[in-house]
Formats: sequence, structure tokens, C-alpha cells
Amino acid sequence: MDIFEVLLLSVGLAMDAFAVSVCKGLAAKKVTIKEYLLCGLWFGSFQAIMPFIGFLLGTRFEKIINIIAPWLAFVLLAFIGGKMIKEAFDNDEEVKPGFDLKTMFLMAVATSIDALAVGITFVAYPANVLKMGVIANVIFTVILIGVITLIVSMIGVWIGKKFGDKLKKGAEIAGGVILILIGLKTIIEYLFF
Repeated sequence: MDIFEVLLLSVGLAMDAFAVSVCKGLAAKKVTIKEYLLCGLWFGSFQAIMPFIGFLLGTRFEKIINIIAPWLAFVLLAFIGGKMIKEAFDNDEEVKPGFDLKTMFLMAVATSIDALAVGITFVAYPANVLKMGVIANVIFTVILIGVITLIVSMIGVWIGKKFGDKLKKGAEIAGGVILILIGLKTIIEYLFF
């Protein structure tokens, strides 16, 4: 992946957290800087940790993954993207208004499961983000995913407080489309280049 793809991936993965953050802002009676930071730190840290865990799991099976890597990346990213788009049209999602430890932990895990699966696909990509080694690229990528999610989540709380529920569906759809497009690019490069 190059830097542009990493940025797109980061934004795509952050959209689940953004959508939940909008709902948190909507549901909260009062939002202070503490709530903005809590949302950003919870979602940002889990979005960074989960793909790293996925990468570590992927490296355990590197020989197998290298053989099927492009197909695996395509299937995982397309599945996750499709799931995000489907969830955008589901109306049964409920977000608890609190910012307590249990609620935030559960929400952070729920919004970062897809990041775990994406981390497995990191094994498939050559080390070319910043022309560094694979581990350095993965660390750079997960930090960027975490920072972007932190910022996007804080913005989501603000938007939720300001504008309400209108942007949630669009954010989930955009995130899903971005992930599907990255998956398609991976398989096209494998088949034709």
C-alpha cells in the first residue's frame, strides 16, 4: 500500500467509529472536552491496536497468506465494506448515551472488529508505504489509523451534538465503499500487474 491507500484505509475504518460518535453526541445531554477526548481515545486506540493484532496473527500464517494474500485481502475488505454498507441501512442499532468505561469499551471493540480483519491483510502488502521495513510500515499504518479515528470520532461527537442523525448513514456507506475499492484495487493489481 502506498501512503494514499493508507490514508483511505484509515478513513474507511474510522467511519464506524464516526457513526457511533455521532450517535453518542446525539444521545448525550451535555458534551464537554472530556467526552470528546474519551470518545476519540477509546475509538482511536482500539482502531490502532486491532489491526496490529490482526497483523501479528497474519504473520503466524505468512507462507499460506502469501499464496492467497491478494484474494484474502479482496474478500476481507469487500466483506467488511459490504457489512458496513448493510449496517448503514439497518435501523436496529442502539447507542447508549453514557461515556462510562463499560459502554465505551464495548463500543470500541464493536467498531474495531473490522480493523482486526484488515490487519491480517497487512501481511500481503510489500513494505513500500514510506520505503521502510514491514514492521515499521505496519506501526506507521496503525498509528495513522488510530490518529485519524481519534480525530474523526471527536468530530463525530461534535456533529452529533450539532446536527443530529442525518450524517450517520452516509458515513457508514462511504467507509464501506472505500474498503471495497481498496480490495478491488488489490485483486486487479494481482491479476493484471
